[in-house]
Amino acid sequence: YIREDNNVIDLHVHSTMSDGTYTPSQLIKLAKDKGLKAIALTDHDTIYGNKEAYEAAKKYDMEFIHGMELSLNYNNHQIHVVALGFDEESKAFKDFYHELRQKKQSSIVSVIDYLQKQGLDISVEKVEPFIAGGALDKYAILRYLVSDKSKAGDIQYLWDRYIDPAFNNLNLKITENPKAEDAIQAMKKAGAVTSLAHFHKKIGFKNYTREEQEANIKYLHEIGLDGMEAYYPNYSEDDEKFAHYLIEKYGLVPTGGTDFHGANRPSVDLGSGTNNNLDVPYEFYQNICKLITVSYTHLRAHETGAYL
Repeated sequence: YIREDNNVIDLHVHSTMSDGTYTPSQLIKLAKDKGLKAIALTDHDTIYGNKEAYEAAKKYDMEFIHGMELSLNYNNHQIHVVALGFDEESKAFKDFYHELRQKKQSSIVSVIDYLQKQGLDISVEKVEPFIAGGALDKYAILRYLVSDKSKAGDIQYLWDRYIDPAFNNLNLKITENPKAEDAIQAMKKAGAVTSLAHFHKKIGFKNYTREEQEANIKYLHEIGLDGMEAYYPNYSEDDEKFAHYLIEKYGLVPTGGTDFHGANRPSVDLGSGTNNNLDVPYEFYQNICKLITVSYTHLRAHETGAYL
Protein backbone atom coordinates (compact mmCIF):
# COMPACT_ATOMS: atom_id res chain seq x y z
CA TYR A 1 0.00 0.00 0.00
CA ILE A 2 1.55 3.30 -1.11
CA ARG A 3 0.00 6.68 -0.36
CA GLU A 4 0.16 9.03 -3.31
CA ASP A 5 -0.23 12.28 -1.35
CA ASN A 6 3.06 11.76 0.52
CA ASN A 7 1.42 12.97 3.73
CA VAL A 8 1.22 9.85 5.87
CA ILE A 9 3.19 9.51 9.11
CA ASP A 10 3.85 6.83 11.72
CA LEU A 11 4.87 7.76 15.27
CA HIS A 12 4.99 4.28 16.84
CA VAL A 13 7.43 1.86 15.21
CA HIS A 14 9.79 -0.92 16.39
CA SER A 15 13.05 -2.22 14.93
CA THR A 16 15.44 -5.10 15.60
CA MET A 17 16.80 -3.10 18.53
CA SER A 18 13.77 -4.34 20.50
CA ASP A 19 11.15 -6.73 19.08
CA GLY A 20 10.79 -5.72 15.43
CA THR A 21 12.25 -7.54 12.41
CA TYR A 22 13.55 -4.59 10.34
CA THR A 23 16.79 -2.82 11.22
CA PRO A 24 16.44 0.91 11.84
CA SER A 25 17.81 1.78 8.40
CA GLN A 26 15.61 -0.83 6.72
CA LEU A 27 12.60 0.72 8.45
CA ILE A 28 13.41 4.14 7.05
CA LYS A 29 13.82 2.72 3.53
CA LEU A 30 10.51 0.87 3.88
CA ALA A 31 8.87 4.11 5.02
CA LYS A 32 10.28 5.89 1.98
CA ASP A 33 9.12 3.11 -0.36
CA LYS A 34 5.61 3.29 1.12
CA GLY A 35 5.42 7.04 0.64
CA LEU A 36 5.57 8.11 4.27
CA LYS A 37 6.50 11.71 4.96
CA ALA A 38 7.57 11.36 8.61
CA ILE A 39 8.36 8.57 11.04
CA ALA A 40 9.46 8.06 14.65
CA LEU A 41 11.51 5.12 15.91
CA THR A 42 10.15 4.04 19.31
CA ASP A 43 11.89 0.87 20.39
CA HIS A 44 11.17 -0.55 23.82
CA ASP A 45 13.33 1.03 26.54
CA THR A 46 16.29 1.65 24.25
CA ILE A 47 17.65 4.44 22.06
CA TYR A 48 20.25 2.19 20.45
CA GLY A 49 18.77 2.40 16.95
CA ASN A 50 18.04 6.12 16.85
CA LYS A 51 21.36 7.21 15.37
CA GLU A 52 21.19 4.66 12.56
CA ALA A 53 17.59 5.64 11.80
CA TYR A 54 18.49 9.33 11.80
CA GLU A 55 21.35 8.80 9.34
CA ALA A 56 19.07 6.76 7.07
CA ALA A 57 16.38 9.44 7.28
CA LYS A 58 18.89 12.04 6.04
CA LYS A 59 19.89 9.72 3.21
CA TYR A 60 16.30 9.12 2.09
CA ASP A 61 15.13 12.68 2.79
CA MET A 62 12.60 11.53 5.40
CA GLU A 63 11.33 13.62 8.30
CA PHE A 64 12.26 11.84 11.52
CA ILE A 65 11.78 12.07 15.29
CA HIS A 66 13.85 9.88 17.60
CA GLY A 67 11.91 8.22 20.37
CA MET A 68 11.51 5.35 22.80
CA GLU A 69 8.56 3.39 24.17
CA LEU A 70 8.83 3.12 27.95
CA SER A 71 7.42 0.26 30.04
CA LEU A 72 6.31 1.89 33.27
CA ASN A 73 4.97 0.80 36.64
CA TYR A 74 1.73 2.58 37.44
CA ASN A 75 -0.30 1.51 40.50
CA ASN A 76 1.30 -1.95 40.43
CA HIS A 77 0.26 -2.22 36.80
CA GLN A 78 2.14 -1.80 33.52
CA ILE A 79 1.54 0.94 30.99
CA HIS A 80 3.47 2.03 27.92
CA VAL A 81 4.39 5.65 27.26
CA VAL A 82 5.96 6.79 23.99
CA ALA A 83 8.56 9.55 24.46
CA LEU A 84 9.45 11.64 21.41
CA GLY A 85 12.17 14.19 20.69
CA PHE A 86 13.99 14.15 24.03
CA ASP A 87 17.48 15.60 24.36
CA GLU A 88 19.75 12.56 24.63
CA GLU A 89 22.63 14.77 25.79
CA SER A 90 20.79 16.34 28.71
CA LYS A 91 21.73 15.33 32.24
CA ALA A 92 18.09 14.56 33.01
CA PHE A 93 17.95 12.03 30.21
CA LYS A 94 21.37 10.47 30.81
CA ASP A 95 20.65 9.91 34.51
CA PHE A 96 17.27 8.37 33.81
CA TYR A 97 18.44 6.20 30.91
CA HIS A 98 21.49 4.83 32.74
CA GLU A 99 19.32 3.62 35.62
CA LEU A 100 16.72 2.24 33.21
CA ARG A 101 19.23 0.13 31.29
CA GLN A 102 20.91 -1.10 34.47
CA LYS A 103 17.58 -2.42 35.75
CA LYS A 104 16.62 -3.97 32.43
CA GLN A 105 19.92 -5.81 32.03
CA SER A 106 20.62 -6.89 35.62
CA SER A 107 17.85 -9.51 35.72
CA ILE A 108 18.40 -11.26 32.39
CA VAL A 109 20.81 -13.97 33.57
CA SER A 110 18.26 -14.93 36.23
CA VAL A 111 15.53 -15.13 33.58
CA ILE A 112 17.68 -17.36 31.36
CA ASP A 113 18.47 -19.64 34.33
CA TYR A 114 14.77 -19.82 35.17
CA LEU A 115 13.81 -20.77 31.60
CA GLN A 116 16.55 -23.40 31.54
CA LYS A 117 15.11 -24.95 34.71
CA GLN A 118 11.72 -25.06 32.98
CA GLY A 119 13.24 -27.40 30.40
CA LEU A 120 14.19 -24.97 27.63
CA ASP A 121 17.42 -25.50 25.71
CA ILE A 122 18.74 -22.05 26.53
CA SER A 123 21.86 -20.45 28.00
CA VAL A 124 23.58 -17.08 28.07
CA GLU A 125 25.99 -18.33 25.39
CA LYS A 126 23.10 -19.34 23.11
CA VAL A 127 21.28 -16.03 23.59
CA GLU A 128 24.32 -13.77 23.13
CA PRO A 129 24.38 -14.05 19.30
CA PHE A 130 20.88 -12.52 19.30
CA ILE A 131 21.92 -9.29 21.07
CA ALA A 132 20.86 -6.34 18.93
CA GLY A 133 21.01 -3.35 21.21
CA GLY A 134 24.44 -3.40 22.74
CA ALA A 135 23.47 -5.49 25.77
CA LEU A 136 21.82 -8.71 26.84
CA ASP A 137 18.10 -8.07 27.37
CA LYS A 138 14.73 -9.82 27.18
CA TYR A 139 14.44 -9.07 23.46
CA ALA A 140 17.60 -11.08 22.83
CA ILE A 141 15.86 -13.98 24.61
CA LEU A 142 12.78 -13.45 22.46
CA ARG A 143 14.81 -13.45 19.24
CA TYR A 144 16.48 -16.68 20.34
CA LEU A 145 13.09 -18.30 20.98
CA VAL A 146 11.81 -17.12 17.61
CA SER A 147 14.84 -18.72 15.94
CA ASP A 148 14.23 -22.04 17.73
CA LYS A 149 11.81 -23.78 15.37
CA SER A 150 10.95 -26.37 18.04
CA LYS A 151 9.15 -23.56 19.90
CA ALA A 152 6.40 -23.14 17.33
CA GLY A 153 4.27 -20.05 17.64
CA ASP A 154 4.25 -16.36 16.84
CA ILE A 155 5.99 -13.69 18.88
CA GLN A 156 2.97 -13.05 21.12
CA TYR A 157 2.66 -16.77 21.93
CA LEU A 158 6.36 -17.05 22.79
CA TRP A 159 6.17 -13.95 24.95
CA ASP A 160 3.06 -15.17 26.79
CA ARG A 161 4.27 -18.76 27.11
CA TYR A 162 7.85 -18.18 28.27
CA ILE A 163 9.07 -14.63 28.94
CA ASP A 164 6.06 -13.10 30.66
CA PRO A 165 5.67 -16.01 33.14
CA ALA A 166 9.41 -15.93 33.90
CA PHE A 167 9.27 -12.25 34.82
CA ASN A 168 6.11 -12.80 36.85
CA ASN A 169 7.42 -15.79 38.77
CA LEU A 170 10.71 -14.05 39.51
CA ASN A 171 8.81 -10.95 40.67
CA LEU A 172 10.62 -8.84 38.08
CA LYS A 173 7.74 -7.61 35.96
CA ILE A 174 6.99 -4.53 38.03
CA THR A 175 10.25 -3.93 39.88
CA GLU A 176 12.32 -3.65 36.67
CA ASN A 177 10.14 -0.83 35.37
CA PRO A 178 10.48 2.80 36.48
CA LYS A 179 7.53 4.40 38.25
CA ALA A 180 5.35 6.27 35.79
CA GLU A 181 5.49 9.45 37.87
CA ASP A 182 9.30 9.45 37.96
CA ALA A 183 9.76 8.54 34.29
CA ILE A 184 7.30 11.10 32.96
CA GLN A 185 8.93 13.86 35.00
CA ALA A 186 12.43 12.80 33.94
CA MET A 187 11.48 12.74 30.26
CA LYS A 188 9.74 16.09 30.62
CA LYS A 189 12.97 17.57 32.00
CA ALA A 190 14.77 16.07 29.00
CA GLY A 191 12.48 17.93 26.61
CA ALA A 192 10.33 15.00 25.48
CA VAL A 193 6.75 14.95 24.32
CA THR A 194 5.20 11.97 26.10
CA SER A 195 2.15 10.04 24.94
CA LEU A 196 0.13 7.18 26.44
CA ALA A 197 0.23 4.20 24.07
CA HIS A 198 -2.72 1.88 23.37
CA PHE A 199 -4.76 2.79 26.45
CA HIS A 200 -7.26 0.06 25.54
CA LYS A 201 -4.87 -2.89 25.83
CA LYS A 202 -3.83 -5.04 28.80
CA ILE A 203 -0.63 -2.99 28.97
CA GLY A 204 -2.81 0.05 29.43
CA PHE A 205 -6.29 0.25 30.94
CA LYS A 206 -8.15 -2.71 29.46
CA ASN A 207 -11.04 -3.94 31.67
CA TYR A 208 -11.26 -0.52 33.35
CA THR A 209 -14.55 1.29 32.99
CA ARG A 210 -14.56 4.40 30.82
CA GLU A 211 -14.85 6.47 33.99
CA GLU A 212 -11.80 4.74 35.49
CA GLN A 213 -9.84 5.14 32.26
CA GLU A 214 -10.64 8.84 32.17
CA ALA A 215 -9.67 9.34 35.82
CA ASN A 216 -6.31 7.61 35.35
CA ILE A 217 -5.44 9.38 32.10
CA LYS A 218 -6.45 12.70 33.67
CA TYR A 219 -4.11 11.99 36.60
CA LEU A 220 -1.22 11.06 34.29
CA HIS A 221 -1.77 14.30 32.39
CA GLU A 222 -1.72 16.25 35.65
CA ILE A 223 1.69 14.80 36.55
CA GLY A 224 3.17 15.68 33.16
CA LEU A 225 1.95 13.29 30.45
CA ASP A 226 1.48 15.35 27.30
CA GLY A 227 -0.84 13.25 25.20
CA MET A 228 -2.21 9.92 24.01
CA GLU A 229 -2.64 7.98 20.82
CA ALA A 230 -5.65 9.22 18.91
CA TYR A 231 -5.23 6.47 16.32
CA TYR A 232 -4.12 2.85 16.75
CA PRO A 233 -4.66 -0.13 14.39
CA ASN A 234 -6.97 -2.18 16.61
CA TYR A 235 -8.90 0.57 18.33
CA SER A 236 -12.61 -0.15 18.14
CA GLU A 237 -14.79 2.65 16.85
CA ASP A 238 -15.71 3.42 20.45
CA ASP A 239 -12.05 3.35 21.60
CA GLU A 240 -11.15 5.93 18.97
CA LYS A 241 -14.16 8.08 19.80
CA PHE A 242 -13.27 7.96 23.51
CA ALA A 243 -9.61 8.83 22.83
CA HIS A 244 -10.68 11.87 20.80
CA TYR A 245 -13.08 12.89 23.57
CA LEU A 246 -10.27 12.81 26.16
CA ILE A 247 -7.84 14.64 23.88
CA GLU A 248 -10.30 17.45 23.34
CA LYS A 249 -11.52 17.63 26.95
CA TYR A 250 -8.09 17.77 28.58
CA GLY A 251 -6.08 19.44 25.83
CA LEU A 252 -3.92 16.36 25.27
CA VAL A 253 -1.39 16.19 22.45
CA PRO A 254 -2.73 13.75 19.84
CA THR A 255 -0.33 11.15 18.46
CA GLY A 256 -0.76 7.91 16.57
CA GLY A 257 1.02 5.05 14.90
CA THR A 258 0.86 1.47 13.77
CA ASP A 259 3.02 -0.14 16.49
CA PHE A 260 4.74 -1.79 13.53
CA HIS A 261 6.87 -4.88 14.31
CA GLY A 262 7.48 -6.26 10.81
CA ALA A 263 7.13 -10.03 10.50
CA ASN A 264 6.55 -10.30 14.25
CA ARG A 265 3.15 -8.67 13.73
CA PRO A 266 2.39 -9.38 10.06
CA SER A 267 -1.20 -8.11 10.08
CA VAL A 268 0.02 -4.53 10.64
CA ASP A 269 1.61 -2.52 7.83
CA LEU A 270 3.90 0.45 8.33
CA GLY A 271 2.00 3.70 8.03
CA SER A 272 -1.37 2.17 7.13
CA GLY A 273 -2.17 -0.27 9.94
CA THR A 274 -4.45 -3.25 9.34
CA ASN A 275 -6.20 -3.30 5.98
CA ASN A 276 -5.41 0.40 5.52
CA ASN A 277 -7.37 1.42 8.62
CA LEU A 278 -4.88 4.02 9.86
CA ASP A 279 -4.31 7.54 8.59
CA VAL A 280 -2.39 9.66 11.11
CA PRO A 281 -2.46 13.35 10.11
CA TYR A 282 0.81 15.07 9.26
CA GLU A 283 -0.36 17.93 11.49
CA PHE A 284 0.31 15.68 14.50
CA TYR A 285 3.98 15.52 13.53
CA GLN A 286 4.16 19.27 12.93
CA ASN A 287 2.59 20.02 16.31
CA ILE A 288 4.96 17.68 18.13
CA CYS A 289 7.96 19.28 16.42
CA LYS A 290 6.83 22.69 17.66
CA LEU A 291 6.46 21.37 21.20
CA ILE A 292 9.89 19.73 21.04
CA THR A 293 11.45 23.03 19.94
CA VAL A 294 9.81 24.81 22.87
CA SER A 295 10.93 22.07 25.27
CA TYR A 296 14.53 22.25 24.03
CA THR A 297 14.54 26.03 24.38
CA HIS A 298 13.44 25.86 28.01
CA LEU A 299 15.72 22.92 28.75
CA ARG A 300 18.82 24.62 27.42
CA ALA A 301 17.97 27.88 29.13
CA HIS A 302 17.56 26.08 32.44
CA GLU A 303 20.79 24.09 32.10
CA THR A 304 22.78 27.18 31.20
CA GLY A 305 21.20 29.17 34.03
CA ALA A 306 19.52 31.70 31.73
CA TYR A 307 16.26 31.48 33.64
CA LEU A 308 17.76 31.42 37.12
